[in-house]
This record gives sequence, structure tokens and C-alpha cells, in this order.
Amino acid sequence: MTVDAISTEEGSSTAAATGAPSIAVALARWASTTQPSQADLDLADRSLLDTVAVALAARTHEIRPVVDALDTQAARWAALAHVIDFDDLHLPSTTHISTVCVPVALATAGHDGERAARAYLAGAGVMARLGTALGWSHYTAGWHATTTSGAIAAAVVAGVAHGLNQEQLTNAIALAVPASGGVQRAFGTDAKSLQVGLAAQAGIQAAQLAGAGASADPRAVEAWMELLGGDPGHPLVTDPWSDPAMIPDGLAIKVYPACYALQRPIGALRETVGEPIAADQVAAIRLSTPRGTVTPLVHHQPQTGLEGKFSLEYAAATALLDAHSGFRAFGDEAVQRADAQRLIGLTEVTLTDETGDGLLVGAVEVEVDLTDGRTVAGSLDLPPGSPGKPPTDAEMEAKVLDCLELGGIKGIAPSDITWARAARLLSTHLAPGV
Repeated sequence: MTVDAISTEEGSSTAAATGAPSIAVALARWASTTQPSQADLDLADRSLLDTVAVALAARTHEIRPVVDALDTQAARWAALAHVIDFDDLHLPSTTHISTVCVPVALATAGHDGERAARAYLAGAGVMARLGTALGWSHYTAGWHATTTSGAIAAAVVAGVAHGLNQEQLTNAIALAVPASGGVQRAFGTDAKSLQVGLAAQAGIQAAQLAGAGASADPRAVEAWMELLGGDPGHPLVTDPWSDPAMIPDGLAIKVYPACYALQRPIGALRETVGEPIAADQVAAIRLSTPRGTVTPLVHHQPQTGLEGKFSLEYAAATALLDAHSGFRAFGDEAVQRADAQRLIGLTEVTLTDETGDGLLVGAVEVEVDLTDGRTVAGSLDLPPGSPGKPPTDAEMEAKVLDCLELGGIKGIAPSDITWARAARLLSTHLAPGV
């Protein structure tokens, strides 16, 4: 059955819940009835622009032949939006919300821009709530939180896009539970982004089944969450209206195409030093940051672009040397250049034991000793692109243009990426074999 064949008629009865409404019932009711504010719609527009640009950047990625084998557009688009690790991030849940929800919204709502944006926000809100209830311990246990909560979110996006009633949407949420998995052991392989594509595909199928009349026990969501170590009593899932935002705490946009743990140190050094400086003007670099914020940063003497994306020392080098730390700055040649390697060797890192969860605990402190005897110092708690410090129009435009250049795509401006046009753009440039 195609997505267009989803029924909007009353489906089979959901298993009767006892006591308080189940998580699935509460989330389905919330997703069906909550109306986005103008701020929510503005956030949706930014998420669309960011996600579509990042997916188009992956057009020439080596994974394309594998991704082309996926069955649906949504699965292919979602995998490509995630593969270069430049997609947005919901910090409280440690999930890449838009890489799942934008492709599903575009694939199921087509060229109806208003419906697509509304479906995106509904699914994104559910994903943020589920991921937050699963918690930081869920992520640190090794689960890929984007895919554990992503399949259910995809079911909500597809269900809202096709007008499922609340009972059908409740069933769709429960029917997505079997696909709600994914582990970090997949990181560093094709499986990481493919997990995201498969979650998107599974969510659409769950909505199809619910629309066709399939029933499910809504309490499956509570059982699933308990098995994964989450908190089924978290107010964001038992009472989704407890936070008025469609996406609680907003989304972080990556300004630099590297691990999110590098966004803050690069930003701190740029703000502290200002304009790029020559390597021979630097005598020493000192960085101090909470220990937990560098967990993914495992490369201390990087030699490749991929290693540079996970190197705090290289973050210091590109922040000082490059006017724009874009894709070129994270290529093999850029990491291997003599000036960068010199600064890597001059960088001293101190890790503090400040407690807390997440990648933005505390602040990063930076000091740069210059060869003329001066020392410049600064600190930063919120990196550029974080919800509390959203990207400027200039930063977003630079990112989009960088992505389009990497994907070898010409003739598209950021203003062309709208909810009504984006599905056609992706269909044209990311069709199998193109």
C-alpha cells in the first residue's frame, strides 16, 4: 500500500487503558490538537532549510549507491541528511530530530507546505518528548537515541500528514515500537545513517497499517521505555502540554561540519581572537573544559579530515587559521597542513570535573599566547547555533551555500528551499542514480 492509501476512517478499537491515559494516547491527542505558534513555524522553516541543505550536500557522498537501495524517498532522504553529521540536534534528548521528521513530512505531505510544516512540528514535538524521557543515561548506555525515538516520531509525522484520527494515531505510535531501536555500535559505519533511514521508513509503514485498521496495545510504549531505561512517568510524555513549546528547548544548529562537541571551542576561540592569525604568531594555546564535554573527541593528533572532526586540538587550529571552518577546513589536506599540525602541537587541554549531563555543561575557557608577548583569553558557555544563541542569517546562508557547493548543485538559492518546493528539489537531485 502507498502512503496515499492511508485511510482516515475510524480504525479498530485501541486496547482499553486503565487508570491514566497511556503515553501513546496522550501523545496522539497532543499531536492531533496542538496548534503551532508563529515562533514554532519559524523554527520549522529554519529546520527545513538546514536539513534539506545537509541532505543535498551528501549527494556525492560515497554512501549514495547503498542509500539508493532503500525502498522509499523518506528513507533515502533521511539517511543522506544524517550521513555527514551536520544535521540539527535537540540537546535534552540527544536526538537529531529534523533528519527524521523533515524527510517524512516532505514525503507524506508532498507539495502542501502548510500541512508538511504542521506534520513536521507534531512529530518533532513527540520525538523531543520521548527522547527527553529516555534520558541522557539512555544515550550513554549506547543506544542511538535518534533512532530509538525516531520511528515513533516518523509515525506521528506521517499520521498527521494524512489526517489519521486520534485513535488511529495512537495505534500508529504503538505499531512503530518494534522498529524503535538502534545502537551507537553502528557509529563509524554506513549503518549509522541507514538506521535513521530505516526508522523513517518504519514510521511511515506504522501509519499505513494504522490507517488500514490495525490495532495495537498503547501500553507497548510504556513497556518499551522501561526496557530501554527511560522514565515513563516523565511529565513531557504523560502530560505533553506541561511544556508549551512544540519542540521543548529548541534545536541546536551546527555551524561547523564537525562533532557537536567542537562547536563551542571553535566558537570560543573565534570570539576571543577575532580575525584569523598566522601560525607563527602563536606561542601556545590552552583550553579548559568539563571532562564530559569531550567524550566523543578521541583524536589528539589527527591526520585525516574525519579524525579532525573529533579532535579538540584541531578545533583550535582551524578556529585560529581559517576565516570559515567549513567543509574545506575539515578535509585531509587542511588537517595535514604544516601550520595546522604546528598549532595542534601547541595546544594544551585541561579537563575539569564539573558535574552535569550533556555536551554543554559549564563553559570552555581559552587562552592564546602570542609571540609578541600578549595573551588573549575568553570563555563561552553557549556555542553559535545553540538554542540560546541561534545562528545568524549570515551563518545560515554560509552553511547552506557550503552544502550546495559540496553537493555539486547549482542554480539553487536558500530562498528556494521552502516547504512547498523542497520535496521536488530532493526528488530531482537525490533520485537513485542521479
